[in-house]
Amino acid sequence: MAEHNPVVVIGLGRFGTSLALELIRRGTEVLAIDHRPKITQALAGQVTQIATADATDMEALRQLGVPDFYRAVVAVGSDIEASILTTSLLAELEINDIWAKAVSTQHGRILSRIGAHHVVFPEHDMGERVAHLVSGRMLDYMQVDANFALVKTTPPKEYVGVPLGRSNLRRKYGVTIVAVKPPGEEFTYATADTELSYGDVIIVSGRTTEVERFAELP
Repeated sequence: MAEHNPVVVIGLGRFGTSLALELIRRGTEVLAIDHRPKITQALAGQVTQIATADATDMEALRQLGVPDFYRAVVAVGSDIEASILTTSLLAELEINDIWAKAVSTQHGRILSRIGAHHVVFPEHDMGERVAHLVSGRMLDYMQVDANFALVKTTPPKEYVGVPLGRSNLRRKYGVTIVAVKPPGEEFTYATADTELSYGDVIIVSGRTTEVERFAELP
């Protein structure tokens, strides 16, 4: 799918709003949905598309074109019932990539069971971090220090089939490939002789801006 494929964000509390605005800042189109007119009016003009609607109503989701989206984030706050119902409706609509906010471990387990592909806990996964994952090729992202990060992603095509020792990767992009996981296998440390293949998952380390740039390579 496209790197900046449009995303539906349902629930515009602090977390949902932070996520929606960060996605837009990164060039991703967003359809934001909340049932509170005051909230949607306040964000009008800042979000690509915004709608006041009840996301627990299947017909409302259909009318907004939600079934046409590849990714959706259920950022509903403390209303656990609405969170669970909305997630189940998205699963019923066969959304390919459903992210859901959980307020407890038990809530998270339920969301996973009913169809959420990813469950996030805002106290650990703030909107900015999740935006890195939702909008691009990153499979996981960890800020190690103020300006240093580890990223799990897939190999850019220019480095497939080239031994890492001859890739000039660190000189060109300032990053290091730490480990490689071929399909169906476990992670192993990368060496100078390692050749990446399509379908591999790699762990990349480096300065935050540099690993972000590397993870956006086609």
